[in-house]
Amino acid sequence: MPATCTDMSTPPSDFERIKANSRYLRGTIAEGLRDPLTNAISDDDNKLLKFHGSYQQDDRDLREERRKQKLEPAYAFMLRARLPSGVVTPAQWLAFDRLAREYANGSLRITTRQTFQWHGIIKHKLKPTIAAIHEALATTIAACGDVVRNVVSTPNPVESSAHALAYHWATRLSEELSPRTHAYHEIWLDGEPLVGEPKEEPLYGTTYLPRKFKIGLAIPPLNDVDVFAQDLGLIAIIEQGELLGFNVAVGGGMGATHGDPTTYPRLGSVIGFVTPEQLLATAEAVVAVQRDWGNRSERKHARLKYTLDHRGLDSFKADLESRLGFILQEARAYRFDHNGDRYGWIEGSDGRWHLTLQIESGRLADTGEHRWLTGLRELARVHQGDFRLTCNQNVIVANVDAGERARIDAIVQAHGLDGYRTHSGIRQHAVACVALPSCGLAMAESERYLPQFLPLLEQLLAQHGLTDAPILLRLSGCPNGCSRPYLGEIALVGRGPGRYDLRLGADFRGERLNQPYRENVDEAAILDALAPLFARYAAERGQGEHFGDFLVRAGVIGANPRRIPAEVVA
Repeated sequence: MPATCTDMSTPPSDFERIKANSRYLRGTIAEGLRDPLTNAISDDDNKLLKFHGSYQQDDRDLREERRKQKLEPAYAFMLRARLPSGVVTPAQWLAFDRLAREYANGSLRITTRQTFQWHGIIKHKLKPTIAAIHEALATTIAACGDVVRNVVSTPNPVESSAHALAYHWATRLSEELSPRTHAYHEIWLDGEPLVGEPKEEPLYGTTYLPRKFKIGLAIPPLNDVDVFAQDLGLIAIIEQGELLGFNVAVGGGMGATHGDPTTYPRLGSVIGFVTPEQLLATAEAVVAVQRDWGNRSERKHARLKYTLDHRGLDSFKADLESRLGFILQEARAYRFDHNGDRYGWIEGSDGRWHLTLQIESGRLADTGEHRWLTGLRELARVHQGDFRLTCNQNVIVANVDAGERARIDAIVQAHGLDGYRTHSGIRQHAVACVALPSCGLAMAESERYLPQFLPLLEQLLAQHGLTDAPILLRLSGCPNGCSRPYLGEIALVGRGPGRYDLRLGADFRGERLNQPYRENVDEAAILDALAPLFARYAAERGQGEHFGDFLVRAGVIGANPRRIPAEVVA
């Protein structure tokens, strides 16, 4: 049992005090927003602001110059929507696009949790932006914070009626597990304050969860949500077009801390199977166990993965079943093929079509020849279906009538959105977090480095005839794991400016973690390490063998033991 959790008798962290005294997430946020003397809010309120879907940040490119001028940092706010399963109507898309141009930095960013982020919103524009999102029939509540975050699911659930039903359950989970506090409406929507004490949160209580909690639902054979990276992963079991239920996996998580072996990425453990009718109760009970058992003294050990490894998986399952009043069934067999997106047009079971477009790093902006923000705006003006955001930062133009395909294609081509047709295999499977200049945790570049790093890899791969080889590439500016770097066949995890840990050997299905190969190295050392491995892969790979699997088979890295019971996988 890893010594990951501090003694539960130790005092709770300061964050727990802030939550307990917040009056269900109110704090003094409203007063801080009205303070004209600073573009920031207090540290305590900044922690509470996360529960409302926002982070206070500053432009780190300008930080030193502003310090020299004795100016406060260039504060602005990141705002994130809560969009269950990443479904967006054309009307919502147009509203979100307008907010990006009028209130934010002129771009929309698709996150790895199927939602949008807006960056660069200054303080006095934060409230009108949230109000406008509300007017568009969306919300930002619980998009961040120590709660159940945006529930993700396979983003194109129209291949059968069972797929649509699985999407329905993901949406129900998001609704049922949302916070109930009235603070959001009071602060952002000018709702009337409640008389007397705020109502108790029936699930979360006064201190909510020990840390963030992520839920993902995958529909085999696609693991496009990286289901084993979730605190609660649900694997839909569909047989002969009928949704039978869900395998339940618990304890996934990507975060770690450099130099601290008590922190680590972990894949979820499959603990059983539930029917659709049992799903909501099961999810709520899993959240409740983590609420009651999670470490509230040391936040870096507070995720469910550490709770499981500290208390034991069997003990967790026994308490879960005691709360549920029934025993989980044996997990059903399943098989995943890959965890990427399927680009281009795909026909659904009802005859409608769905076009997946690649959006590099999820950033929708108009830069150079790429007029992606404008292009999606033009699509939203004519599209009669909806849009689906993916966990790989891409967008699906969904539910298109066959007769509309030509018009959609023309807009896509005119705005440079058709790169998926010619992109290399590794470019089609690259994911990067935001990192610098806005993320306060970033140690190195990620999103801004990807356009520089990808061509260097593509050049090496082309030398060995591997241009079309699909390889999962993940870049992260720090070890916290927003881009799920530990599931990349090749991954860079930021150590400092221009320096990264090179990790190798995850599989193409999201069922095996990668391992460190070189630590704290620069670009030249990374390329020097990869060049001979690409040469060996080209010469020695088996038919259909992916890069990560080859590295394990060839003994370049050891076989990282999976935390997924092998007998469950078909």
